[in-house]
Amino acid sequence: MSTERNVQTVKDFFAAIGGGDREALWALVAEDIEWNIPGKDWPLAGTHRGHAGLADLLETASRSLETSTEPREFIAQGDRVLVVGFARGKVKATNKPFEDDWIFAITVRDGKLTRIREYVDTQALARASEADTDPTPAPVDSGAAPRAS
Repeated sequence: MSTERNVQTVKDFFAAIGGGDREALWALVAEDIEWNIPGKDWPLAGTHRGHAGLADLLETASRSLETSTEPREFIAQGDRVLVVGFARGKVKATNKPFEDDWIFAITVRDGKLTRIREYVDTQALARASEADTDPTPAPVDSGAAPRAS
């Protein structure tokens, strides 16, 4: 396929994800897709394989994050498309916001995405995932007026 067609396929993929169109999404990804998110100790990190792995990844992301993503730049050569983008959202468990600059390195073969390697701002996501751990107890208001000495 042409480089321009590969870029359009990737744009269609992001539109399907952003619009929640699972039917279009499955039509755009290979049966043996491999999506890798480097890292550990984070629910989305790891290698997700096949349609079942992709469905699990999307479900975990939906349970974990509220996010809007904006692909901003597409750079292509042959069957590879790099996408530079930005995401904004919050981690549901902590209700903390994040902003994340990211890059996806995507391989497209025969009109389908076969491999995605996602590079995200792990520090921004880690900060938003941290629970507040203020060891200082909140003052207790007994409701009584202060005593005069």
